[in-house]
Amino acid sequence: MDSYVIVCPHCSGLNRAPADRLTARQIPDCGRCHAPLFTGKPVDLPDAAAFDRMISRTEIPVVVDFWAAWCAPCRQMAPHFAAAGAELEPLVRFAKLDTEAAPDVSARFGIRGIPCMIMFRGGREVARQAGALDKRAIVAFVTGAS
Repeated sequence: MDSYVIVCPHCSGLNRAPADRLTARQIPDCGRCHAPLFTGKPVDLPDAAAFDRMISRTEIPVVVDFWAAWCAPCRQMAPHFAAAGAELEPLVRFAKLDTEAAPDVSARFGIRGIPCMIMFRGGREVARQAGALDKRAIVAFVTGAS
């Protein structure tokens, strides 16, 4: 593929990013809001609409961490998830969805325990991993499922 559509984490605009720039880790800016399309941090998905747009329209793999603020293992895994995302961007989008803020999305995907990571490609689930992991294990999960 010569280019990929990437949803902007700031304005939700759709952007076409050349594949060679992503492979070279050159971070393109959004054509609408001019902010970087990748920031080295997971994207916060505050609701079902943001979640649906991100996973259905982004043409690179999207790894979503389903979590909650009251969950100690979720808080323990958060810095590892962010570090893995910083390492694997811009070839993979990392995002977080608070299950308390978007229970409808959690129910749709049958989330029974958190933390739970799901990798999406083309809007479809391609891999799932439950439980807290360290950075090395998250990277292995993502690269193994890619």
